[in-house]
Amino acid sequence: MSDLPPHDSSAQPDPVDSFEEIIAAETGRDPDLAVIEAGSRTLRTQGGPPGADVPARPADPEAEKALREVEAELATRWGETKLEPSVSRIAALMDVLGEPQRSYPSIHITGTNGKTSTARMIEALLGAFELRTGRYTSPHVQSITERISLDGAPMGAERFVETYRDIKPYIEMVDDRQEFRLSFFEVLTGMAYAAFADAPVDVAVVEVGMGGSWDATNVIDADVAVVTPIDLDHTDRLGTTPGEIAGEKAGIVKQDATVILAQQPVDAAQVLLKKAVEVDATVAREGLEFGVVGRQVAVGGQLLTLRGLGGEYEEVFLPLHGAYQAHNAAVALAAVEAFFGVGSQRPEPLDIDTVRKAFASVASPGRLEVVRRSPTVVLDAAHNPAGARATADAVSEVFDFSRLIGVVGASGDKNVRGLLEAFEPIFAEVVITQNSSHRAMDADELAAIAVEVFGDERVQVEPRLDDALEAAITLAEEEGEYAGGGVLVTGSVITVGEARLLLGRG
Repeated sequence: MSDLPPHDSSAQPDPVDSFEEIIAAETGRDPDLAVIEAGSRTLRTQGGPPGADVPARPADPEAEKALREVEAELATRWGETKLEPSVSRIAALMDVLGEPQRSYPSIHITGTNGKTSTARMIEALLGAFELRTGRYTSPHVQSITERISLDGAPMGAERFVETYRDIKPYIEMVDDRQEFRLSFFEVLTGMAYAAFADAPVDVAVVEVGMGGSWDATNVIDADVAVVTPIDLDHTDRLGTTPGEIAGEKAGIVKQDATVILAQQPVDAAQVLLKKAVEVDATVAREGLEFGVVGRQVAVGGQLLTLRGLGGEYEEVFLPLHGAYQAHNAAVALAAVEAFFGVGSQRPEPLDIDTVRKAFASVASPGRLEVVRRSPTVVLDAAHNPAGARATADAVSEVFDFSRLIGVVGASGDKNVRGLLEAFEPIFAEVVITQNSSHRAMDADELAAIAVEVFGDERVQVEPRLDDALEAAITLAEEEGEYAGGGVLVTGSVITVGEARLLLGRG
């Protein structure tokens, strides 16, 4: 195994823009899991820092036209909510492409919440240690090109189009031979794996789309499998208990891999551990051998002390808010340690200055992201009850709002009652709306549920998102509370992405 590359302190990035709210706080989490050991292998080359934002549409009219043509072609395929649970089609595509996904090592991430933020943190750490990275995440906030990143930055529109056109003949070849055509997500997965091989990358960071066993991403044999917290979501497809859902997500755990487990419900942990034993995987579990030792809310984020597989990492600044992001950071750090063999093949921890530099550069658009002041408007992509509870806790910890107005637009296939109930204690009033997706729940239907949760006096309906934002900002400014009012836009990644555009971000 190669040694870690030397640290270059001259590359220290400038801090990200800070939030103005500062609240001294410290939270803990009771451990319920144990850890064994970890080990993996590594490659080395040059890599760039993660991009801080999502890409805008192409400025060049020809590039914009070409991207829209590709998007239109992809839209003719099964969407991400229509599934046929198998990997036969994506496996066939990989076969005709020459198995590109086997040309680089990978870190595979599943779970219910926190996958994208954790993937971004892993990417930042690997890049700081001079590895060239490819990251595949979903869904996107504003642009489809966000889903495939190279060297820490979203793939450019021109390269995205070129990649699609390069593999289009092979996609059509597979379509002709299969009972069902490749889906939207399967095509994007094939594009990502081909782009990573073409780059080439030293390591791919891959987030599952849904589940694990039959997810299209699961044609890789990852050295490190990461499972973020499991909760109830997609219960119609994955199961009705955390244990049943864990059974699907455990499918990414491969022979002799290292498994990094975030803190899990007991039944989910049991399923995951059983799978690890079956495939002789080593396991590292949050709570004992790695985890969050301490955290303090700071200007623009939080200051962490993390315990990794190789020791403690003190004074790590993370420019993201909420206890859940601190725990995502602990999981990301353990995953990268495992990839480098810390805790098994090498006893010493990762270079602390490089770790600090990496975490200080992390951005996660649409996750407690402030996009406006006076009044403060915050975007968060929470779309299920567990995510909503984590967001509500973080908002209460970080912001000193005297009056918080919610703008909620959700998808029809989600547990919207549970989501609304999680936000009820922190919202003075809620403006119900809907995004432009065909999956969006009708605003009146969502409002009927909101009235049952909040009461009629606290619910306003504005089907158009721009009207909803204007109404919420007006409500936040009422009764002379201009300085203390705030707006939280949430309920769906799509709602957040569209609000981000309307508010001039992107």
